[in-house]
Amino acid sequence: MRIGELAERTGVSTRSLRYYEQHGLLRARRAANGYRDYSEDDVKLVSEIRALIKVGFTLEDTRPFVDCLRRGHSTGGSCAESVEVYERKLSEIDEEIRVLLARRAEVAAQLAQSCPGCFVRG
Repeated sequence: MRIGELAERTGVSTRSLRYYEQHGLLRARRAANGYRDYSEDDVKLVSEIRALIKVGFTLEDTRPFVDCLRRGHSTGGSCAESVEVYERKLSEIDEEIRVLLARRAEVAAQLAQSCPGCFVRG
């Protein structure tokens, strides 16, 4: 399939697909006329990349998942390298939560000090 069809099927712009290709995450074959040619496997790769980016992974974070799919695994998260990325991301999210909770407590304390009768929700 050509790049436009891949874009339509995955909901990703052709510009993003070219960007993924630039970063080695997507490998287009070239037809005799020079057009990019993609397969059904590429639909799965792009879908995996988009799903991971949607929940906060960086483009570089997606590389082990793409590599895992390319090695024939049914899911991109079933390889040890992908599991490491999942675990690292969870640790990062946990740290972000700790920071936000501390920030929230500080703001609540400032509110309580500024407005002793005000109710702090949560």
